[in-house]
Amino acid sequence: MNDTVSATPKKMSVKTIAVIGVLTAVTCILAPLSIPIGDVPISLTNLVIYFGLYILGIRRETVSYIVYLLIGLVGVPVFSGFTAGPAKMFGPTGGYLIGFIPMAVIAGIFIEKSGRKLVPGMIGMILGTAVCYAFGTVWFVLVMKTSVQAALTMCVYPFIVFDIIKMVLAAWIGPQIHGRLVQAGLL
Repeated sequence: MNDTVSATPKKMSVKTIAVIGVLTAVTCILAPLSIPIGDVPISLTNLVIYFGLYILGIRRETVSYIVYLLIGLVGVPVFSGFTAGPAKMFGPTGGYLIGFIPMAVIAGIFIEKSGRKLVPGMIGMILGTAVCYAFGTVWFVLVMKTSVQAALTMCVYPFIVFDIIKMVLAAWIGPQIHGRLVQAGLL
């Protein structure tokens, strides 16, 4: 008798791949739209990730976001301000782009484990965003050779209110979108 557990990963259905592709496309459309207010623009990228976590869950949203990063890395102008390439990905704000991955995982754990409830989802998004801020700020300090206080002033403080608004929108509307997609048999 074979007591080993199969390590074969579950296959994704065509429907799942299509939904991931649609959310990747939404990220590619909305993320470049930004309001430049300094070295770090106000972007819709984290809003799309928050929604993606409610709609797709941790794993599928993380795949969607990583595909988006790869699209931008190869030169398609999908990053904020319609930028792309390694220079953007590894430049001063690249830490925030990469920091969105742990943000998605942390927020996604709270969102999924709570059954997409408001308060745990908000807590997860706040904690995940704090980790993204920390990662991006350290990266910014190293690349720009500036102080932590200067980086926080440029890269974090101006965005807190906007990010909280994005979190509230996602926590309020995300479960509704998820429910409708489940009812429609798309998830």
